[in-house]
Formats: sequence, structure tokens, C-alpha cells
Amino acid sequence: MGLELSAEEQRWLAGGLGPGVRKAMEIVVALGQIYGARRLVPVSSVQVAGVSYRNLGQAGLEFLREWAAQDARVRVPTTLNPAGIDLQAWQALGFSEGFAQGQLAVIEAYRRLGVHTTCTCTPYLVGTLPGLGEHVAWAESSAVSYANSILGARTNREGGPGALAAAIVGRTAAYGLHLDENRHATLRVIVRCPVRTPSDFGALGYLVGKVARDRVPYFLGLDVGQRDALKALGAAMAASGAVALYHVAGITPEAEQPDVLAPGHETLIVDDLRPAYAALNSTAREIDLAWFGCPHASLPEIEQVVRLLAGRRVKSALWITAAREVREHAQAEGLVAAVEASGGRVVADMCAVVAPMQELGLRTVATPSAKGATYLPSHAGLLVRYGTVEQCVEAAVSGVWED
Repeated sequence: MGLELSAEEQRWLAGGLGPGVRKAMEIVVALGQIYGARRLVPVSSVQVAGVSYRNLGQAGLEFLREWAAQDARVRVPTTLNPAGIDLQAWQALGFSEGFAQGQLAVIEAYRRLGVHTTCTCTPYLVGTLPGLGEHVAWAESSAVSYANSILGARTNREGGPGALAAAIVGRTAAYGLHLDENRHATLRVIVRCPVRTPSDFGALGYLVGKVARDRVPYFLGLDVGQRDALKALGAAMAASGAVALYHVAGITPEAEQPDVLAPGHETLIVDDLRPAYAALNSTAREIDLAWFGCPHASLPEIEQVVRLLAGRRVKSALWITAAREVREHAQAEGLVAAVEASGGRVVADMCAVVAPMQELGLRTVATPSAKGATYLPSHAGLLVRYGTVEQCVEAAVSGVWED
């Protein structure tokens, strides 16, 4: 049985709402046919990737402009993945005017399409909070993991054009993790070592992602104090593998279903996190930048950095990347001023992984993010030291990494 469309959907596909909607329907339908979907499902929100001008380039910008010129507009709440610069403070950070002009033009093209131009990989921290069983179409890997696993919403990892198309028609194809039968765990993970800090959760995620690839893990033996720890876990598994959904016994909303473990599942035992710390670390000693907020930081994560700085001045650059709305909350609470008094910055809108970091002359980064440590060497050409938040703050203060 092939993909069945409603009369309304068939009309959109035929161009009844204009060429922009027709193009979006063609993309959504093509994806549905490729993946064997039988129907489309309405989505309540969309998060679009393909935002940094570094990745899109002029060709991607013209594609967006052309779509907007065809009167295409999103019909559900839609936000963006991080950009390549802080959209307001790019010049103070040292990024070039040439790159900034291209990036701001991309944001304007999305604005013409009706997108709410919040640029963040944590839309769930700024009001986009789907409920259990709710269908969405999100694109960024850590956001997809969070939506599926921690919120119990349903989304595949959408590509950039696919997510934007879903936003324009308010539909996505019902395949993959939108379906009950694909949400069962196929890899049971027994954790037999202490997992306490956010960097520990990232290290665990790095190891499991390597083994799981695109399977669904089910964790036993995890003591989780805050959702930010699960954010780090999911982001790491999505970066080292392609995990888009996981369950944690006693924690995540679908973990206690009697059939959560699929028949024939495999078992992985993790009893040592040191191989992950070793794999994610270089031998760099001098630190140019300490980077926090990958995925984008929550208010408690910003508060933790401020507490650890304790008013001390940093010798290295220090960035905390966050959604602009989170930065505004932090500013209202005096946290931005505290970071800046120490010589650091709370940076909005952007991610170092998709930024033109070579423009800044940086060579080394300290970070507690396993996702960041996975991507920075290949995407930004930077040497990484990976460790706890405490280690990274101390590296910023002293300018060197202490093992």
C-alpha cells in the first residue's frame, strides 16, 4: 500500500495553494514514498536546520529566497537551528562583515517564510515544549533526541529542506519514530560505573552511540538528577552515533511500558568511562577558549559557571552559548553581568561547530560537551580538551589545562 493523501493534501500537491506549497508537498510526499509511509500526520511545531551561512552558502540562500518569493509561509510554529554568529554581537566577537552579511541575509529569508527566527538547538527551553505522543518535525540531532526521549514527543531527524517543507504544509510523513513499533528499545545498556557529572553523561553517550549507531538504547543503572544531564547524554549519542530515541529506566516517559524492550534486543555493559575521555581529548595544554553550552545552555548551567568563576578574571576567552531568550533571562538575573565581569561572554544565536572559527585565530578549546568535542576537530579544526565544567572553568581562569 502506497502513501495515501487526503483530498486537501492532494489539492496542495496539485498547486491549489500556489507553487510554494506545491514544492513543499512534493518534498514531504517524496520523503514519505522513500521511507514507505502510508499517510501524513499533522505536526504541532518544526525546528529547521541548515541555518549557518557557512553550511548553506550563496546557493542555499538563493534557494530560500526563491521559496519565499513563491509565497510559501510556515503554518505551524517554527524555529531555527543555531546560526554561525551572534546576530547582534558578531562584530565584538571578531567575525568578519562578509560572513555576517551572508548570515543575516539567511535569517531574513527565513523571516520572509514566516519562521520565528530564534536560533537554538534547545527549542524546548524557549517555549516549544511538545507533549507525550505529540508529532513534531525537528531537525537538530540533540533536539530530536530530547523531544523523543525526555518529552515523549515523536519526530524523526528531519533534513533542512524536509523540515522547512513540513513547516509550510504542517505535515510530515508517518514513518520511523512516528510509529509505535519503531520506539521499542533494541539495545539494553547496563551501566556499572559512576556517572555523576554532565561530562560523565556525555562520555557515556559517546561510548553508547558508537555501538548503538541508529538503534534505540534502554539504560539501566543511571541515577539522573537533572534533565541537563540527559540533554548531554542524548547529544553525545546523536553525535558519535545516530541515536534519536533512548529510554532510561524509571526516568523517561516511555521507559516503563511493559514492551519497551524489543524481542531479540542486545545488551551492552559499560563499566569504564575513561576510553571516552581519552578519545575526546587532545594533548593541548594552553587553552584559547573555554566553551560551554553545546547544546545551548539552560539557566542552571549558566548559574553553575558563574558560581565556579566566583568573580575571578579569565585568561582565556570564555563563551557560554545559549538561546537569545535564555540569555535575556540570564541578563535579567544579573548572570550575564557576572560572566562579563570575569571577562567572559554569554553568546546568543550561534554554535561554534557551525561558525567560521578560523576567522578568530583560535587553536584550542576546553569544553564539557561530548558533542562539541566530537565535532570541533573536524568542523572547526580545533584541538579539544574535554572534561568537567569545573576543569573547563579553571582552564579559562589559568589559561592552561590541568589533567
